[in-house]
Amino acid sequence: MDLRVSGHGLHKEEIDAAAMAVTPVVVNTMGGMSSSSSDMLTQLRKRRALLQRIAEAPDCVATCEAVVQLCAALSSGVFPRRTPRWWIKRRTGGTWEDLRLCDDATDEYYRQKLRMSLAMFRQIVAACATYVEKKVTHYRMPLPVEQVIAFALYRWASGETYKSGTSSFGIGRATGLQAVRDVTSALLQAYPDAIKWPVGRRRAQILHAFRDKGFPNCFGAIDCTHIYIDKPAGAPSDNYYDRKQKFSVQAQVVVDLDLRILDVHIGYPGSVHDVRVQHNSQLWRRAEAGKLFDAPPENLPHGVVTRGYLLGDNGYLVACPWIVQPYGGIDQHPDDERFDTRQKVARGCVERAFGRLKCMWRLFLRTHKTNLETLPQQFVTSFLVLARGRVCWQHCAK
Repeated sequence: MDLRVSGHGLHKEEIDAAAMAVTPVVVNTMGGMSSSSSDMLTQLRKRRALLQRIAEAPDCVATCEAVVQLCAALSSGVFPRRTPRWWIKRRTGGTWEDLRLCDDATDEYYRQKLRMSLAMFRQIVAACATYVEKKVTHYRMPLPVEQVIAFALYRWASGETYKSGTSSFGIGRATGLQAVRDVTSALLQAYPDAIKWPVGRRRAQILHAFRDKGFPNCFGAIDCTHIYIDKPAGAPSDNYYDRKQKFSVQAQVVVDLDLRILDVHIGYPGSVHDVRVQHNSQLWRRAEAGKLFDAPPENLPHGVVTRGYLLGDNGYLVACPWIVQPYGGIDQHPDDERFDTRQKVARGCVERAFGRLKCMWRLFLRTHKTNLETLPQQFVTSFLVLARGRVCWQHCAK
């Protein structure tokens, strides 16, 4: 680049020396372009005269040697080259090989393939390295921890089959299956408190946020979603056939207005009603024992006193004292209609949480083959990563 405009460019002698050094390279690439013998002889005469003038120039040998050394250094990777993503597309060498590169497109590529930034990925690797790292044996070297964690995240983010996913990462199918199990177990051990019931300052913030929405002493919203799977081979398939004529697994989730996950319960077949999932969850047992809602008593209209509750849809029982449902119906009183509208708006946080989860982790959006024994752990793990990612995003925003 000629930077003489800014005052930091090369001198005229240096530009001439560089031009003379590059000229032989250009001349050599011109060979073979002529079609006739007369044109070839003309090109040879011009080349001989040009090379003779270059050889007679001062410091020609030193300049050519410097150019050769610079080209060798660039080709060996001593000077990292940054790919200008705004005008050229990087050639792909496989998903894992592209993730290993470090240029100006790395963070963009991580968000595209793993649904997270490079900084977030490195944080997960640092937290899970102790649980994922394998010992060196006499047979082979273990896979890098980064590659194992990247494959598991890529599997959840893309929803691809093990056959295509392992091919992109250069590993075998059995290794990919074991990698997902290891990373799932590692995340559950590394982030044991990422999903928990709010206490202290966090609980006060949630109660204040719901009070502003018109629901004092509300802790969150509850709902169920379906995780679609292929027809299970080792279980009664009729139990997993839901009302939408698909095979699925039920997942009960409680979230707050900031889309933070407060409780997750997954594992029941898709044909099971939401009420049955609720009655068989740990959330129900804690609420019935009085260990869940401990806010100061609040006097509501019609003489109702409550210490806490959740917002739910009409699928839950009206008799449940700690779930507030909308009135529903067609010919509603204006007050009832106004309440249902506000309740629906506040309860929409759980629907947004489901949408965000399935947009980030496409594995739970599509129908796929899965192991019913490890599916609950993988679903909870996906919420763990989602919760950690939101904490890091808020920290960066501050």
